[in-house]
Amino acid sequence: MRIGSSLGSRSLLFSRLVCNKAKFRPVNVIIASMAEAHISSSSAGAPAADYKPRYADIGINLADPIFRGRYHGKPRHPDDLQDVVSRAVEVGCTKLIVTGSSFKSSRDALKLAQEFPGTVYTTAGIHPCSSSIFSPSHHKHHDESQSEDEGEAEHTPACDPDPTKPIPDGEGVDHARSERIVADLAALIAQARSSSAPPGGGLVAFGEFGLDYDRLHYCSREVQLHSFSVQLALAASLDPPLPLFLHSRAAHDDFVRLLREGLGPRLEKLRGKGGVVHSFTGTVEEMRELMDPAGLGLYIGVNGCSLKTKENCDVVREIPLDRLMLETDGPWCEVRPSHEGWKYLVEWEKQEKERKGKLAAAAAAATAAATDGAAAAVADGAAAADGAATAGNEDANQEGQEKKQQKQKQQKQQQQQQQPSKKKNQKKEPEVPERYKTVKKEKWEQGAMVKGRNEPCTIERVAKIVAAIKGVSVEEVCEAAWKNTVKVFGLDEIQE
Repeated sequence: MRIGSSLGSRSLLFSRLVCNKAKFRPVNVIIASMAEAHISSSSAGAPAADYKPRYADIGINLADPIFRGRYHGKPRHPDDLQDVVSRAVEVGCTKLIVTGSSFKSSRDALKLAQEFPGTVYTTAGIHPCSSSIFSPSHHKHHDESQSEDEGEAEHTPACDPDPTKPIPDGEGVDHARSERIVADLAALIAQARSSSAPPGGGLVAFGEFGLDYDRLHYCSREVQLHSFSVQLALAASLDPPLPLFLHSRAAHDDFVRLLREGLGPRLEKLRGKGGVVHSFTGTVEEMRELMDPAGLGLYIGVNGCSLKTKENCDVVREIPLDRLMLETDGPWCEVRPSHEGWKYLVEWEKQEKERKGKLAAAAAAATAAATDGAAAAVADGAAAADGAATAGNEDANQEGQEKKQQKQKQQKQQQQQQQPSKKKNQKKEPEVPERYKTVKKEKWEQGAMVKGRNEPCTIERVAKIVAAIKGVSVEEVCEAAWKNTVKVFGLDEIQE
């Protein structure tokens, strides 16, 4: 018997074995379906493979000129705000609430809501660190700048405290100026809410406002207390009310007292709107008092500043998912390797890598099993058709075996060539994979993130850390935070 005709008859017979009269199923389809089924059965209990996270960054300072390439009043690289927003959307962060922390940043945020309708929303208010405008010694018009320092005037206040230079109490408040400030803020909010493009101007919350005793070098305690009080009165007068975007740092007792005095023990004057205390760094007891559904009933926002220490992470572990919101507070508050939360991120990435490795191994095993089954079918079919193997077949098998060994040798050589040569100074694989390339601002390039400039796309790291700390899936964290954010800020009610 000729080898060619023998092989041809085997192929014909195998085709008959794997096909039926109704429908032809090629071998590669059979293998693929078997592998797919094996992966599904092996990944029970694991996160859904097709789950696409959805994030809402409740606190991102996109109005800061850093996102336009300006640092301390000087241009350092091209405006890349569009890239920043695009990267956020790519990771599933499709809702960005841009913080208004002064008149200037609030107006700039409202412009961004027009530029990115349906993605960017805003708040409007006066941050405690911007509240020096209520002081008699503040010489600029409140609508012009939040700072007396020209070099820092453009930027939102940095997160780090400076306890060595507190502004002392005793100067008092300029009450005539205070009335103008509150009237102008009310007018700004009214103008935004009257807009139809986007609806309500994209304004979804009153704030950022509150108290910050860690950063008294920006504004004295007495001026902060006045700023918070008069803004609470304004918030109570709005019709309809807006949810609150609140700031409390090392000032819990005064913060809670003024909230209750201004809005009622259960924030009754907000008529159910509620709010969030963002960038939370307080204690478990403070958090519980803020969240108490029989009391203030507030939500808690978590970002990199909420994950710095072991104590911070212990607090995050206790936040119920139905009171959690996620944020980045960029360009500040990034998660750093020195933070306690970083350890959880490293562990999460390690486990995720192992999980994917097991799925890949299961897929490979399923493919191998399917291939062996197909080979066995060929052999059985050949035996049924031809009977015992002939000498010619033995020669063909030997020739096929030699070709197979040669092919395996070539594949091994190709793999060795593709592997990078190991060098003494070769960089180690990072503990946490970088989704995007990061460069210094002096070496800016299109599509890269800027080192030290936190972006909304990094919210996925916050979610992973929270999930690892709480021992739940990222999907659970994302879905809970998304639903809480949409509910509080009424994002589902805004029709673009």
